[in-house]
Amino acid sequence: MEYAKLGKSDLNVSRICLGMMSYGTSKWRDWVLDEEPSRPIIQRAIEMGINFFDTANMYSNGVSEEVTGRALKDFAKRDQVVLATKVFFPYTGWQGGLKRAQITQAIEDSLRRLGTDYVDLYQIHRWDYDTPIEETLEALHRLVQAGKVRYIGASSMFAYQFSKSLYLADLHDWTRFVSMQNHYNLVYREEEREMIPLCVEEGVGLIPWSPLARGFLAANRTPDRGGATTRAKSDAYAKDMYYADEDFKIVEQVQTLAEKKGAKPAQIALAWILHKPGVVAPIIGATKMYQLEDAVAASHIELSAEDMDHLEEFYVPHRVLGHS
Repeated sequence: MEYAKLGKSDLNVSRICLGMMSYGTSKWRDWVLDEEPSRPIIQRAIEMGINFFDTANMYSNGVSEEVTGRALKDFAKRDQVVLATKVFFPYTGWQGGLKRAQITQAIEDSLRRLGTDYVDLYQIHRWDYDTPIEETLEALHRLVQAGKVRYIGASSMFAYQFSKSLYLADLHDWTRFVSMQNHYNLVYREEEREMIPLCVEEGVGLIPWSPLARGFLAANRTPDRGGATTRAKSDAYAKDMYYADEDFKIVEQVQTLAEKKGAKPAQIALAWILHKPGVVAPIIGATKMYQLEDAVAASHIELSAEDMDHLEEFYVPHRVLGHS
């Protein structure tokens, strides 16, 4: 496993981040693994050198954090893993939002569920249009000062919003965001217009979510919005974002290159994003052991400039996706 610094922090993270949304309770989403079947995958991730784990308070209504905390306590030492969680979306028993009081309560709840005194990376899951960003930034800064959070990060928003956040943090001498968890993959590259250049310029590490387009780039989806997996059948969110004719053209390009290199389409899609400027660690989901092992193997696939051009050939502009 290769490692890299996350932005300007001192966090040394594996180049594959394991997304913990897939683990919690199947009562929340039918494709989510319950605790017991998730533990071997988490243990194997650690054995393979993955030290970066990303969850959120709203995943499985908090159960994902509980499962994550117990597994990491059993399979690793706390100072050997980088533990990230997120705050914003409401879930059962919590109203959501990024006001000072909401953040203060949310971190205490997350720490309790995770079974730890601090998180390495605390991220705002989306932009809160009902709360001044100054209030949010100051609240996050206080958590860093209190030692409950080591670094802060952000997730999908417009580049002007992220730029404003960085400016205000510098202006008030508050803690700066070190990472951006943005929606970015071969079939959604709008982030290349403004957000990614901004992050590269400012030294902010990119940890893209949905690098496989929620499984779409695994080449197991069909134009009739179907597919063989449980998630393919029930993930309405993915069907709203992908499945355009142009998206399937890109999948065909992925398949062609995969055959040429003796790899799987999902591995080629991951290799592509790992070759892109600013990307530190894409966040992958794995509900089967082979998916995890394929992802780690993908981090060693080399792509030439010609390979990259081949994969990007049929991309067309998309509407903004993933900010809501």
